[in-house]
Amino acid sequence: MRLLDAARQLWADLSAQRVRTTLTVLGITWGTVAVVVLLAFSVGLERQTIKRFHGLGDRIVILFGGRTTMPHAGFREGRSIRLREADAEILARRIPDITMISPEYSTRAAPVRYGRNGVNPNITGIYPIYGEMRNIFPLPGGRFINERDQRERRRVVFLGDEVARVLFGDADPVGEQVRIGDSPFTVIGVLQPKIQNSSYNSRDEDRVFIPAGTHAALFGSRFVSNLVYRTADAARTEAVEARVYEVLGVKYRFNPGDDDALGVWDTAEWERMFGFLFLGFKIFFAIVGSFTLSVGGIGVANIMYIVVRERTDEIGIKRSLGATRRSIMWQFLTESMLIVVAGAALGVVVSLGIVKLMSLVPMQEFVGTPTISLQVAAVTMALLAFIAMLAGFFPARRAAALDPVECLRD
Repeated sequence: MRLLDAARQLWADLSAQRVRTTLTVLGITWGTVAVVVLLAFSVGLERQTIKRFHGLGDRIVILFGGRTTMPHAGFREGRSIRLREADAEILARRIPDITMISPEYSTRAAPVRYGRNGVNPNITGIYPIYGEMRNIFPLPGGRFINERDQRERRRVVFLGDEVARVLFGDADPVGEQVRIGDSPFTVIGVLQPKIQNSSYNSRDEDRVFIPAGTHAALFGSRFVSNLVYRTADAARTEAVEARVYEVLGVKYRFNPGDDDALGVWDTAEWERMFGFLFLGFKIFFAIVGSFTLSVGGIGVANIMYIVVRERTDEIGIKRSLGATRRSIMWQFLTESMLIVVAGAALGVVVSLGIVKLMSLVPMQEFVGTPTISLQVAAVTMALLAFIAMLAGFFPARRAAALDPVECLRD
């Protein structure tokens, strides 16, 4: 009942100041829209960036050979370290934290042809587990390379979706024969199109994948282009990296402290860096929105000062009848909160409309879909509560500090 009575009294007071009240509520509304929409865009952009980044793989580490920069065990610096397929087995056996690993052969030494159509893609030789690590999924009706393909060195090929489009157009390639160089290969699957904003040899859509054993036999490859592995825990990647340097340092006789002997791309570390970057974006957007919201808060404070001045006699009567300073203060704090709630409710409705409209604009591929997440809602509510308390506190304190005798005399 007290809240209802306060709302009625506030409505009567604000009705006498319609223009100021309207501008104040619109200030809170606009501030709420600024906070919600800016944070919604930052959440959408973050999710889209992570999605594009996961096109490369989820929590994988890509390991390349490098060049030594330190003398070690009688060898001079400047030696090239070139990795072999057997290194994958050695690392998997010696480092239990590595749960998945695959060598990766890579070459453009032969064209891929089907009839009169031809393309010169990156021909990649891998183990079956590679597809799971790199988020490579086949379109319905096809499959990725399996253990039997690898074990028997079958001449089967998995096509990137862009390679399939160039060679076959709209036709289904699965089961058809293509030629890699002069060797026939059976198409077993086509890559399901995916968003990928980073790569290290070429994008997956422009690759063809064959079993690692087949690649080594066909091209006579002694060395792999790189190894790809995943650890059981993304937080353990640095410790695993140190062990990789130790294990391969023994085999290839380089100093484990020589960082340039191997090249390491830890995508989990990159994802953590992106997380901190977007946290900074969110904080920046929240600060920008809070500045706009603070303008509305100043309007609330101003109108509440007017309300206090016009209700001086009421305050004097209540105090003379036994009302405490605290009750007077809470009365005006409640009224200021009601103003903020009205503006915030309107702002949320407007924000939902803007976010809905922007989700219909074809820009999701670049900036993602604006999303009002629980995090956005929590930040907005916290800012609104802070503004409401701050805007109402000083007028409420002034009302509570009035002398009842002076109030009644005036």
